Amino acid sequence: MEPRIDLMQNAFGTKLAKRLYAVHTLVQPALPHSLQNLVMLRASQINGCGNCIDIHSKEAAAEGETATRLNLVAGWRHSTVFTEEEQAALALTEEATRLADASTGVSDETWARAAKYYDEDQLIALVTLIAMINATNRMAVTLNQLGGSYEPGLMAAVVS
Repeated sequence: MEPRIDLMQNAFGTKLAKRLYAVHTLVQPALPHSLQNLVMLRASQINGCGNCIDIHSKEAAAEGETATRLNLVAGWRHSTVFTEEEQAALALTEEATRLADASTGVSDETWARAAKYYDEDQLIALVTLIAMINATNRMAVTLNQLGGSYEPGLMAAVVS
């Protein structure tokens, strides 16, 4: 499989990536950066986006996330390495990413669990982060952006 379009080599794609990254910079101060990495990694796993899995797992590792936690993100419900706050965010991530799989969308139970740990600004940031990574996953999968060659720090360098 070859990439259909390399977003980082296309002028319009680079402009778009910069705009998406700008939204992410608004979210960054509202949530712990380690949590953001976990959320982006989990949504990317659900969406089967090898490019984004590559980016977010390597960025998280470079920022000090442990291999154990990274390896267990997909099985977070059956592990002991995530805090209750992280579990609430991962549950919200899963339900918001799989909207079509449930007639109710995000359940009241999942929302209440997240609201127990995050204030309104953090919840808005979390929902925005989930929406943005899902949009990015869909673009990358559609355009066959492949994972495997990402080097930590590259994304920030490209979109800065």
